[in-house]
Amino acid sequence: QVQLVESGGALVQAGGSLRLSCAASGSIASKNVMAWYRQAPGKQRELAATITSDGSTNYADSVKGRFTISRDNAKNTVYLEMNSLKPEDTAVYYCNVRELRALFRAFWGQGTQVTVSS
Repeated sequence: QVQLVESGGALVQAGGSLRLSCAASGSIASKNVMAWYRQAPGKQRELAATITSDGSTNYADSVKGRFTISRDNAKNTVYLEMNSLKPEDTAVYYCNVRELRALFRAFWGQGTQVTVSS
């Protein structure tokens, strides 16, 4: 049974910083992509950032230069460092892991709320 548990969401003022963490437990294929998605009220879930198991990263234009995704493969944990936060970053942030071999499964966390006040 694979579980993803996010933490680190909070209320922060515009211009502030937060660090989200997502710890995966259970058996996951070593070749995978870990990602952070976000969903603002009344909007569709959107991809914020991805990182592959070999460390390649990709970012949405809206967060590029402000957010940094990283991972610790030994701990099966992915992080999202968020700087220069804006009110439009307010959303529920979800962790996602997608296997790139074996069973090609995808897993989601339960989400963590990030609220940025102006």
